[in-house]
Amino acid sequence: MSEQNAEAASQATDHDAVYPEGDDAAQAVRDIADVAAVEVITTAAVHLLSAAAVKVGLADDPESQIDLDEARKLINALAGLITAGAPEISDMHARSLRDGLRSVQLAFREASPIPDPIGKGPGEKYTGPVN
Repeated sequence: MSEQNAEAASQATDHDAVYPEGDDAAQAVRDIADVAAVEVITTAAVHLLSAAAVKVGLADDPESQIDLDEARKLINALAGLITAGAPEISDMHARSLRDGLRSVQLAFREASPIPDPIGKGPGEKYTGPVN
């Protein structure tokens, strides 16, 4: 082994000192602790929004990916998260999430063979009627 490689191998990095081998759970907790609540809320909402969009047929292959039962669950969860989280996140974040939610709610209504009555569609108990 060359002298330079031996020196590099013998030096512990800051990461190794903070996260010793085999301490993956502690590392994950520390990583999560560094993330702002706004980022966690918006990331969760974006994941729900993306999944709902796929399930209502707004993806590459709607014939094989559409599942309105799953979409209803995802939209309800998304509407609840946005409604509850809106006061905690900035208006800028909440506004774009509400726009996305409204889009998947309307897409759900359009994709449904028997549309729900106005005000009874997925998420509408949290958002009010969507037209």
